[in-house]
Amino acid sequence: MDSFFIDKQIKYFEEYFNNNHTKEEELKIGAEFEHFIINKETLKSIPYFGEKGVEDTLIKLKEKGWNEVYTDNYLMGLYKKDINITLEPGAQFEVSINPFKDIKKIEDIYMNFLNDIVPILETKNQYIVCMGYQPNSKIEDIPFIPKERYKYMSKYFKDKGKYAHNMMKGTAALQVAIDYRDEVDFKRKFRLSNLLSPILSLMFDNSPIFEEEIYPNNILRTDIWNKCDNDRSKIVTGALDKDFGYGDYAKYILNNPPIIVKKEGEFIFTKDKKTKDIFDIDNTSKDEFEHILTMFFPDVRVKGFIEIRMMDSVPFPLNLAGVALVKGIMYSDSNIDELLDVFKNFDDKKISIIKKRIMEYGYNADIEGFNLNNIVNKIYNLAYNSLNEYEKRYLIPLEKLIMEKKTPAMNIKENINNGLYQAIKENILNDIVLGAKNE
Repeated sequence: MDSFFIDKQIKYFEEYFNNNHTKEEELKIGAEFEHFIINKETLKSIPYFGEKGVEDTLIKLKEKGWNEVYTDNYLMGLYKKDINITLEPGAQFEVSINPFKDIKKIEDIYMNFLNDIVPILETKNQYIVCMGYQPNSKIEDIPFIPKERYKYMSKYFKDKGKYAHNMMKGTAALQVAIDYRDEVDFKRKFRLSNLLSPILSLMFDNSPIFEEEIYPNNILRTDIWNKCDNDRSKIVTGALDKDFGYGDYAKYILNNPPIIVKKEGEFIFTKDKKTKDIFDIDNTSKDEFEHILTMFFPDVRVKGFIEIRMMDSVPFPLNLAGVALVKGIMYSDSNIDELLDVFKNFDDKKISIIKKRIMEYGYNADIEGFNLNNIVNKIYNLAYNSLNEYEKRYLIPLEKLIMEKKTPAMNIKENINNGLYQAIKENILNDIVLGAKNE
């Protein structure tokens, strides 16, 4: 590929990112909450098809005023104002809420979703659950939803990493999106988000079970991502460099294969071809370009915003604590300065070591004199002090975990002898709605 054309491709990326700059007074925060739908009696995953399948749940939600989204002639999602439901490969329910300045708005929209779906699931003897990994199903027993994109991804990942299908069908995350004001702001936020990635993974670790067995270590989803596909997961190479900017992220995308591209509404399997050999800047729509960006899954991803992706799915209200924590840190220049100073000597190698030691030792990880408990407390306190009085309350459920040096996964493991249902009960969302209605 001629360097002239690659330079033009890079400039296309840079122009896109520049066009998504956000003024200080307009900075917002967005969230994605992923869920599993499981059978109440067996606690097994509910598939897409069937009389009580996930497709049927979408159809019943449609009757409550949701609008349909069809893909490959199947009902694959729904939307209302400011909220979208999409299905992940194993029929996980992903709920994406548009960005807002105030977390209360996100909370209200999310609770309206729960009020819509829980009564439907109750009639079907099903739970909606927030965990980082399927609580009681093996990957081989979870069918892919009938979406062509996932068929191609499944085929591509087959020889890439042993946990690629586990990632696709068995995991669920809490993802938080933040705006950037300009490229300087982007560089600082992107670098800090990557530095904090393994620590946020631990604070919101909610993956105690792997393939129906107690997972002996911590941050299971990190281990899964590490064994998924080196071309599109983990931390982007060079992301911890102070000068890593728009052009560097463009090179990351261009020098790796997108697997699938979208052209005039159709998905085209491109296999091992690199983006730079496929991406035609003169004949690519904005939607087609943004699809390419979504085909990469690093710890921190860039689209028209920065997406922090490594927190596990956790139940309400802890999920809003994740949103509040990120907002409190990332929308304070002084907090970013202070934390970047803490991590000033960290590089890709050292972060990789931290990940491994957190996997093995959790809060007891010894990281070259780096006191993990102190930094977790610092992160929490900085975020708390930057939030307004109303939003400080969202951090309360996280504060308790930090004080006890525990994770949601640890709590489940401690209660597993009482049976799986009792152990994961706090992760089941049905009672949030039913309890409120009974009050």
